[in-house]
Amino acid sequence: MSRIGKKPIAIPDKVKVDIKGDSVVVTGPKGTVSNPIPPGIKFQTKDKQLVATRLDDSGPQRAFHGLARALVANAVKGVTEGFTKELDIVGVGFRAEGKKNSVVFALGFSHPIEYPIPPGINITVDKQTKIVVSGVDRQLVGQVAANIRGLKKPDPYKNKGIRYTGERLKKKAGKAGGK
Repeated sequence: MSRIGKKPIAIPDKVKVDIKGDSVVVTGPKGTVSNPIPPGIKFQTKDKQLVATRLDDSGPQRAFHGLARALVANAVKGVTEGFTKELDIVGVGFRAEGKKNSVVFALGFSHPIEYPIPPGINITVDKQTKIVVSGVDRQLVGQVAANIRGLKKPDPYKNKGIRYTGERLKKKAGKAGGK
């Protein structure tokens, strides 16, 4: 049996879980997250806990069992605590500026890049070189952070660009010079 799938999910007092046919809707103080349930997986609430069960022991069912449980656990954590990703902008003249519904980046190109903020996501810019992406949906927060990082990936030779806070980069040596 799946080790992750059979772990029960503790439901805090402020969180409300609705199991509607093929989806689980989790509502809490920070917002609402809806997750689809794969076929063959069932969720039940027992004593302030949510338990995932599967119909049979076939390979795909075992994989979906752990996946569905992890997605719902992330939804419960998201509506209570939320998720954040921090990014750093490194480079001379590289900066970001927060506007009402977008973030404008100056990344060494001939034009500024305007990134629209998707609904359900908060983006704050600190000191023009630090960006904090936060929200209740873990997948959406990670995807937005990856999209922002993709605007100017760190250069392996100069280490300039947008990187995750704490990300360790391997700097390559440049040309060896004349002999």
